Amino acid sequence: MSTSQPRHMIRLDHKPQLFSFRVAALIFHQGYLLVNRSVTDRYWALPGGRAEIGESTEETILREIEEELHVKASIERLVWSPENFFAYGDYQAHEMAFYYQIRLDESFPFRESDIIHRVADGETEVEFCWLPATAKALRQNDLRPVFIADSIETLPTRHQHVIVREGNQPRTQE
Repeated sequence: MSTSQPRHMIRLDHKPQLFSFRVAALIFHQGYLLVNRSVTDRYWALPGGRAEIGESTEETILREIEEELHVKASIERLVWSPENFFAYGDYQAHEMAFYYQIRLDESFPFRESDIIHRVADGETEVEFCWLPATAKALRQNDLRPVFIADSIETLPTRHQHVIVREGNQPRTQE
């Protein structure tokens, strides 16, 4: 995406409805998964962010990782493309997403279950940590969406389209 053009995140806010287009990363290290959250949230999510108009999802995840972690990364493969429907504050949210498995091309701190990095994302402070890449650990730490914890120990070998409605079992399509 050209840096001379204004940037516009793909997000439609029509309270009480909210739509966003998100791209996130599965980053593994020694049996751990990198997760993040706003310092004001109780739940964790995968690192990433909103796609921008005119930007591919691959460009989005590489940009987000560089902006948030300050390291270069490479895409290994697309794992899931979930449609998430969930309550978020006063909103009924609909999120389209692409989840890529990536590798970091530069060194990044690793300490088990400690906050290893913080970054300002607009007005929000975001913290990062490594959690064991097990269903039990991710459920105990409230990783969202929940289908990730349910699938983390046996990632699909091919891309899956997943429809997730909060409180229901996800439906997958290959």
